[in-house]
Amino acid sequence: MSAADSPLASPLPRTSSLSSSSANAQHQSTSRSVTPATPIAPNSSSGTGSGSNSSNGGEAAATGQYPTRIGLSEEAFKNVVHGGSRPKTIQVSPDIFKDSSLRNDLVRLIIQYLQDEGYSISQMVLQDEANTKLNEQRADQSHVKRMRKAILDGDWPEVEKLCTRGIFSGHSSFLHAIYRQQFLEMVERSEYQNAFSFLTKRLKPLEHVNPDEFKDMCYVLTAKSVQDAPSFSTWEGSAARRKLVKHFQTLLDYEVTSSSLVQVPPTRLLELLRQAIAYQIEFSRYHPKVIPKIETLMQDYTSFVLPNACRTTLKGHTDSVKCVDWCGDEGLRIVSGSSDNTVRLWWTETGQCLGVLRGHLGRVWDVCASRDGNMVASASADGTVRIWNVVQTFNLCRSVLSGTGGDLYSVKIHPGGNHVAFGGYDKVVHLYDLRSSTSAKTFVGHELSVSCVSFNSYGNLVISGSKDRTVRFWDIGSGLCVHTFSGGLGEVTSVESSSSGSQLVVAFKDNSNRLFDLRMMRPVRRFRGHQNTSKSFIRAGFGPTQDLIASGSEEGSIHIWDLKSGNVLQRLEGHSGVVYSARWNARQSLIASCSDDYTVKTWWYDDTRPVFIDNN
Repeated sequence: MSAADSPLASPLPRTSSLSSSSANAQHQSTSRSVTPATPIAPNSSSGTGSGSNSSNGGEAAATGQYPTRIGLSEEAFKNVVHGGSRPKTIQVSPDIFKDSSLRNDLVRLIIQYLQDEGYSISQMVLQDEANTKLNEQRADQSHVKRMRKAILDGDWPEVEKLCTRGIFSGHSSFLHAIYRQQFLEMVERSEYQNAFSFLTKRLKPLEHVNPDEFKDMCYVLTAKSVQDAPSFSTWEGSAARRKLVKHFQTLLDYEVTSSSLVQVPPTRLLELLRQAIAYQIEFSRYHPKVIPKIETLMQDYTSFVLPNACRTTLKGHTDSVKCVDWCGDEGLRIVSGSSDNTVRLWWTETGQCLGVLRGHLGRVWDVCASRDGNMVASASADGTVRIWNVVQTFNLCRSVLSGTGGDLYSVKIHPGGNHVAFGGYDKVVHLYDLRSSTSAKTFVGHELSVSCVSFNSYGNLVISGSKDRTVRFWDIGSGLCVHTFSGGLGEVTSVESSSSGSQLVVAFKDNSNRLFDLRMMRPVRRFRGHQNTSKSFIRAGFGPTQDLIASGSEEGSIHIWDLKSGNVLQRLEGHSGVVYSARWNARQSLIASCSDDYTVKTWWYDDTRPVFIDNN
């Protein structure tokens, strides 16, 4: 299937603060959201492969034999069926729980759950705190009713007293409107001395709310009538009180619902969670034939499958495609960069080209999308990084950032979305603040070109790899290099940190990818079987479960390894040139790859084909 055009500051986590056992537990709890009824994950008892420990920090070297699939059975994948990616047409506002009634309902649900599970003390503490807030809300309700009556009656002494209480004291715009009405009525009654004193005491501190109105209020003290001032030309005297109450209707109609009047259905919280899980399963690309076992609520359900076939081929680039990335965690779009100097945006489901981003004067070496998918950064041989807004206007370049000369080979957007790191031929790692488009830090220490940059999962470190065969860790707060991995047999072509922050996969130009344990700060495993020796930037990264490693290869295939054993699980063939990168997306259950054959391909699990593909 094809388609045409159409900062931040602390060093690495110390072993003392994150022990080996606790980090392993964290990794296991976040690595997969479900376990199908038939085991799919590689078996940890498979050992370290047939290789022996090398002299490089006890690193276990796998033989690279293909195919060795310890712990993975073909029967495991027969329990899923492709259901397609269904569009989610209903988008719930992220502000939905700002509604006070929903927040109160949420507290009631938690209280009920704590009571059902026997957490009596916690339930009573939460109930007491909720009742305290309820009493505060009831007091506020009483103040609101009194304030409305006082405004309409013109009882300004009562208004003055209520303005210092409860919900009114912190609303400067409300106080400004109240004081303005009171001041203008004084002027209308020719009480100029009182009006002047009131202006100085009450309205002067609120001048920032509306400076122009304050000037006109000073003017009306000498004018013939209030309506002579431009800001008050339509003022209606005491009749304006009703408009004032109506203007602040939302605030004045503050309501409280007594918890004693709300009946919570039995096990309501658990029922809502079951509905949420059913929704996630329903909208997943692959539907399980048996009910999956849910192991964690910390992540959305994803249907883990091992891709075995090409799904779509995205055509449009006119030269080799050097890089590819998913736009956001949802992965609804794919972004790619090419030697044709363009960046293209694709629709994942159909393969349609949504837009072509032009502006670079040299080949695009790397692209990276923000986690929300609204922003794309591209690094180019023209020595610039371009930041693109891809929300609506696809060709809108927000800013152009520059290094100190030469190609820029890699770019990465910070997990927080406000900073970007990039590096290249000038041997320097640059950190820019995207809010001001200014340089925040420069990290100097590499002896040759910087070939790749990334952030750790905590966002406090920049990790960079270089042609000088080293990987360096830079503390963003201090700008210092806090650790260096050296002694590699080849140039570094990519680095990527695991979601748990405890592991790092590094691609070297010696036909190997290495796994580093960041708690012990040493390499622990080597992955072989692919080719990575020439001038190409072959990139490797973690799979959706963090138990797999995926990488491109110079012979034109995608390699997938079992992280525990180091053995090759799958080799996907379909490209007719060098595969530079293979990026996995958990939400879509797809791999996206880019190649020297001018195409981007997506890969999926086809249940009509064998699970494992032998390419011996």
